[in-house]
Amino acid sequence: MRAVFVEQADPTAPLSALRVGERPEPEVPEGWVKVQVEAAGLNHHDLWSLRGVGLPADRMPMILGTDAAGRTEDGRPVIVHSVISTPGWVGDETYDPRRSLLSELHQGTQAEWVTVPAANLIDRPDFLTAEQAACLPTAWLTAHRMLTHDSGLAKPGTVLVQGASGGVASAAIALAHALGHRVWATARTEEKRAFALAQGAEQAFEPGARLPERVDAVIETVGEATWSHSLKSLRPGGTVVTCGATSGPNPPADLNRVFFLQLRVIGSTMGTRQEFGELLTLLRQTGLRPAVDRLVSFDEAPEAYAAMEESSMLGKIVLRP
Repeated sequence: MRAVFVEQADPTAPLSALRVGERPEPEVPEGWVKVQVEAAGLNHHDLWSLRGVGLPADRMPMILGTDAAGRTEDGRPVIVHSVISTPGWVGDETYDPRRSLLSELHQGTQAEWVTVPAANLIDRPDFLTAEQAACLPTAWLTAHRMLTHDSGLAKPGTVLVQGASGGVASAAIALAHALGHRVWATARTEEKRAFALAQGAEQAFEPGARLPERVDAVIETVGEATWSHSLKSLRPGGTVVTCGATSGPNPPADLNRVFFLQLRVIGSTMGTRQEFGELLTLLRQTGLRPAVDRLVSFDEAPEAYAAMEESSMLGKIVLRP
């Protein structure tokens, strides 16, 4: 079967490690299910894999991808929940210290077929296309958990989203607006700021801009480049929720500001199957749908990955086998 995969990582030039070609069809362990992929989302996690972060050489070749929508062999339309917990784990699967995502221990979704534990399949509602559904498992589920589980916002407030055009950030803008929050966003270009407004932001600013007032929560995916601005933008007692660091993982701590203003710094990773159900309910009730930047074929994957590395996309890129 055709697939997008990494054979040998390159920490300095990740795109050079990308391969498109033939891979064996996956075996189906007991308790797992084979899914024919109709659409697979691209995420920054895939770029980290190409760099070899969290993916040692002895696990390669590894098919990339954490997100997919497709059909089981008996025709059931499904979405893949890609958080793979260890056998016997009970409770919030994101807290399992040995959890993994597809494409870390097990082959990923950017292929014609993928196998996943039966418990990780979610029925795909008929109001979502396969392409829309493939945007949800990583970026949209992460953004939803950040806003509902981790932000500390029990009622509508003001939320700042840094780096508005990325997958998690654009999802956070749309979801925060749907949840009743006032949303502000930052982005580097006029085009991206206009996209943020179209997704539901009330105002969009240049990175580092002085805001009209301090905010209740910041959704942070950028890391070093925006961290100082995120902390300075919070009201006393506010929360910054971080799920990634595309610009670097080692920002200045600014601990004086953190303890003097009693700020909360919360890490967030993915979401649970139950939260996935809550996200689908919200989409059904509001009519909100993921913004798809482009649909690409296997042959177009290198250009799509380049766009993701350059952060030139608006919303999600989706691979369609």
